[in-house]
Amino acid sequence: MDADLPEYTRSQLALRNGQDKPQIWVALDGVIYDLTESRLWRDGKHYEHWAGQDLTAELQDAPHSAGVFARFKKVGKIK
Repeated sequence: MDADLPEYTRSQLALRNGQDKPQIWVALDGVIYDLTESRLWRDGKHYEHWAGQDLTAELQDAPHSAGVFARFKKVGKIK
């Protein structure tokens, strides 16, 4: 199913940071998730993390697993 997702560049992802564009997107393991509706990501930030980025490396230090992303819509993948 992920193969059917549109591809976005890192520059396009960076614009979906909740400030340049209203969408709040982050990437994890090459998949882009839409976190716009999450109350924990208001204004494009969540603790010390910023939207519009690939958070794969940062997840190692998070108090939760990648499983939290399962509740959010997959909107694309990184080119």
